[in-house]
Amino acid sequence: MTDLTQTDADALIASLGQRAREAAIALAQASAEDKRAALTGAAEAILAAEQEILDANAEDMHFGREKGLSPAMLDRLMLDSERIRAMADGLRAVAGQADPVGRVLAEWDRPNGLHIQRVATPLGVIGVIYESRPNVTADAAALALKAGNAVILRGGSESLHSSAAIHRALVKGLVQAGLPEASVQLIPTRDRAAVAAMLRAQGLIDVIVPRGGKGLVGLVQREARLPVFAHLEGICHVYADGDADLDKARRVVLNAKTRRTGICGAAECLLIDRAFYDRHHGVLIQDLLDAGIEVRAEGELAEIPGASRAEASDFGQEFLDKIIAVKLVDGVDEAIDHIRRYGSGHTESILTENDATAARFFSGLDSAILMRNASTQFADGGEFGMGAEIGIATGKMHARGPVGAEQLTSFKYLVIGDGTIRP
Repeated sequence: MTDLTQTDADALIASLGQRAREAAIALAQASAEDKRAALTGAAEAILAAEQEILDANAEDMHFGREKGLSPAMLDRLMLDSERIRAMADGLRAVAGQADPVGRVLAEWDRPNGLHIQRVATPLGVIGVIYESRPNVTADAAALALKAGNAVILRGGSESLHSSAAIHRALVKGLVQAGLPEASVQLIPTRDRAAVAAMLRAQGLIDVIVPRGGKGLVGLVQREARLPVFAHLEGICHVYADGDADLDKARRVVLNAKTRRTGICGAAECLLIDRAFYDRHHGVLIQDLLDAGIEVRAEGELAEIPGASRAEASDFGQEFLDKIIAVKLVDGVDEAIDHIRRYGSGHTESILTENDATAARFFSGLDSAILMRNASTQFADGGEFGMGAEIGIATGKMHARGPVGAEQLTSFKYLVIGDGTIRP
């Protein structure tokens, strides 16, 4: 389905949205066991469909190369047996979690005789718009379903075939568990008009989750007439304090940058304390250079053989590539000031053995995730024990950090009286 008119796109989303709302009513009342069965069944179906998914992904990879996607974006798009198994493992992990729906978040008694409970409830219908990474199809569906929500998925144009193959497996799990097929729907078109229609689907979609680059997320935040869980960029910093342990620092810096350079949790800027540099010189930079990373350094750090001189625009940049910006700072307060100015509120890590300095770093910054002596690559819902994530939210309303099943719930109040009236 291509070249949709605005009317056609609105009609498509209206149809999907209405089916999703009907499915959401059933899901809100579904038992924990039914949801668990749907997710475990979907995991088995994905493994059984491995060759079908790989064949579909090969088509998408060809399309991506023809489109001129960068190596980092092609890496996000690529599926292999290991990544397919990881999808299935993620579905099973979410299936095994406690059901977030119906949790009593708080309860109390009033002098007037009322007993009040605040109870977790599904959000309703979630729209997820994502780029390249077809595994988001499984992650988003799993988390939405676990929290009793229906979900409408709009994958990237380059991942259409892969996402469709994964979606077919997900539907098999739903059918086996007796849940509505419309609980998880995939928009069957690359046409961008469908995205615009999702963003104005008030009354059909309750919240939009964009997962992709700055262009996509910025578009969604500008155009959406619905609530949005989003982050614009993952400009993650690592600060090597003067009291950092050298061996820990070397391991963490290298992993934070090189494990996977194309994810939002990859370190994009390394801040080195003057005291650390005086003691250990350019060892962290040399490690990065030896790993094939392009180091764009400021001031005297640029004189280290192999490094290049940073431009002002390199700070506050999400490279998503084998590039990192590096700067010397005088103490934790200067590091905090730099991150406040250039960060995106995603994830920052301090490397230090000094408890007071770590506390200062944690209290002085308001990013969604703050770490100590740990790689920023742990900024991931799976690594947080959520099984998977639908994205990392950097806003300050409702959900922050990895958005798992619990974050995809709202709440309602249950008030119990005994013929109680208000005077």
